[in-house]
Amino acid sequence: MTPAPVRPTLIVFDLDGTLLDTHADLVESLNHTIAALGLEPVSYDDLTHLVGQGARVMIERACRLRGHPLESDALPPLVERFVAHYAGNMPGRTEPYPGLIAAMDRLKSAGYHLAVCTNKMESLALGLLDKLDLTYHFAAISGGDSFEYRKPDARHLTGTIDRAGGDIARTVMIGDSVNDIAVARNAGVPSIAVPFGYSDVPVSSLDPDKIIMHYDELTPELVERLLREFATKVAV
Repeated sequence: MTPAPVRPTLIVFDLDGTLLDTHADLVESLNHTIAALGLEPVSYDDLTHLVGQGARVMIERACRLRGHPLESDALPPLVERFVAHYAGNMPGRTEPYPGLIAAMDRLKSAGYHLAVCTNKMESLALGLLDKLDLTYHFAAISGGDSFEYRKPDARHLTGTIDRAGGDIARTVMIGDSVNDIAVARNAGVPSIAVPFGYSDVPVSSLDPDKIIMHYDELTPELVERLLREFATKVAV
């Protein structure tokens, strides 16, 4: 009997605030969107309270922040306005965080596969990564509309793992906010948090399995140590 093929270790990244510093373009497109309602613009300081659940929720939260809660039928044209502006201006000022490319190259050279699991619309995630010439790094890219569920629902992450051909027992989730740490916990995989993203609380309060301050720290040795420690913790 032919043995089952060994599945690769998989490193799954969130997108906004984890892989890419997208804040300037998110704020610009969001302000373009709510300007149609005559609302005052939001700032970067507001962004941590707005992002994490995709464009629809971000627009709803921004309008509520400006004292203008939306009726359900008012939202679709605003989402269209946001998507058109955001997609039409890619990649804008968005760029990878320092050390990211070198870290991904290290992991891939060690035989690891990479994936993206984001609540951003899949088309926007793919378009942005394409514009930045980063798509080839990833075995799978899933967005908030790729499945019937999204982070922090475990099935968003497990669906991404399946798309990438990964093994859930050899997967690590990296993110910057509560949805990323929660989806890892819900799926039963270890998490790494980065503190330079858009979390509205200190990432240490989210109880990730590891915090890295810079992508220089993301090495195969760190991943293997984290997987061993997590397996031991689960077995206890």
